[in-house]
Amino acid sequence: MALETSAPTASASQLGSKRRFGVLAICCMSLLIVGLDNTIVNVALPSIGRELHASVSGLQWTVAAYTLVLASLLMLSGSTADRLGRKRTFQIGLTLFSIGSLACSLAPNLALLVTFRALQAVGGSMLNPVAMSIITNVFTEQRERAQAIGVWAAVMGVSMALGPIVGGALVSSAGWRSIFWINVPIGILAVVLTHRYVPESRAPRPRRFDLVGQLLVIVLLASLTFGIIEGPGSGWFSAKIVGSFALSLAAAVCLVAYEPRRFQPLLDLRFFRSVPFSGATLIAVASFASLAGFLFLNTLYLQESRHLSPLGAGLDTLPMAAATILFSPLSGRIVGRRGTRVPLLVAGLGIAVSGVLLTHLTNTTSFTYLFVAYVIYGIAFGVVNAPITNTAVSGMPRSQAGVAAGVASTSRQIGQSLGVAVVGAIATAGARGDLATHLAVASHPAWWTIAGCGGAIFLLGLLVTSPWALATARRASERFSDEDAPPPEPRA
Repeated sequence: MALETSAPTASASQLGSKRRFGVLAICCMSLLIVGLDNTIVNVALPSIGRELHASVSGLQWTVAAYTLVLASLLMLSGSTADRLGRKRTFQIGLTLFSIGSLACSLAPNLALLVTFRALQAVGGSMLNPVAMSIITNVFTEQRERAQAIGVWAAVMGVSMALGPIVGGALVSSAGWRSIFWINVPIGILAVVLTHRYVPESRAPRPRRFDLVGQLLVIVLLASLTFGIIEGPGSGWFSAKIVGSFALSLAAAVCLVAYEPRRFQPLLDLRFFRSVPFSGATLIAVASFASLAGFLFLNTLYLQESRHLSPLGAGLDTLPMAAATILFSPLSGRIVGRRGTRVPLLVAGLGIAVSGVLLTHLTNTTSFTYLFVAYVIYGIAFGVVNAPITNTAVSGMPRSQAGVAAGVASTSRQIGQSLGVAVVGAIATAGARGDLATHLAVASHPAWWTIAGCGGAIFLLGLLVTSPWALATARRASERFSDEDAPPPEPRA
């Protein structure tokens, strides 16, 4: 059935319940491969390092190149989809992601692997925020939309939790290159189903492209990540690292000064007048920084310090994955019925407790002790996704769904980039290059950092659900609603 692209809300209302949930399933397919890719690579890092002769900083770049490019382009992709069509942008993203995955599996050296990971990320940037904007335009009834977002968030949590297990099985049986093969058939199937079933939609008045703002975002994130990753090896006070941080600060200042002057900025700072929206972005940064740091440290610890195989390391994280899979959909239902406060507080407390437990890690820590810490972390991460998404998108007009979802997704990827960079830098600096012997003890400050992320989530959860914060969200929504209203008819 052909659907008009100029009226996304009307088109969505023509879809039956089965068709709407079919669209949700297709969007979740893209989320599945992106979520898997975010975590599946971690378990392959030791194997990649041995075959491609990569240092620890090289392994950090294997992860960070993907999350960095993804974070830099998410907002642009969201606004591009609002302008050119969400279905079209979604299909392009699936195609690029699949091609990038295939290229990664063929990479002969680390430099090309990092390059192809960046290509993957270009495609990946067109998937999550665009999928969310498709969902928010297809599910127009508030309760049904909350349930759909809960499913979407649950799939994100499940896919990221399954990454280490699936990755461990693939690396042990077919080598590290096989972790990229899994994306290709799923991506192709999603392209076909999107063409057949997903309706096209655009924003009635999409934003103009902001190339200056986009360039400033790229410079800000790239220079900051470079400084953190390369700092331990080059020296924190070397000209290269100090210059990198100075460039990042200058880009941030220019971005804040430039964006409000634009009529249609890449980063609409008015979104942040809503305390729940601002808090959701910070919670996303903290929670995904903790996840990225947890997976990076845990993979190196289990395979380098405890000498487990990739499959063994993946199976050892099964308690975390199982807890995440169990609690992700439960969190979505709680958010739909009771709001976001309880899941946010549980998530913050759980991440903090798990991080504190792992500050006592040694090369002989019992697996029972690890089991407890992993389960607590899995529960915490399982309940955090749905409230982040719901808090960030609620109150925002559907006409700007791509941009609003892009900001929320960007904060997740920024968190992952910073998590790998910061936690990896802390741990490897203390290990002094001898991971097998010193990593467990050297990682203690890094685990305290992860615990601190949990504490921040807990405090922000209290803040964003307060009556004062909810009032700011209503005022922000009213401002956008007034600006999105059609102009009055001219008088005769």
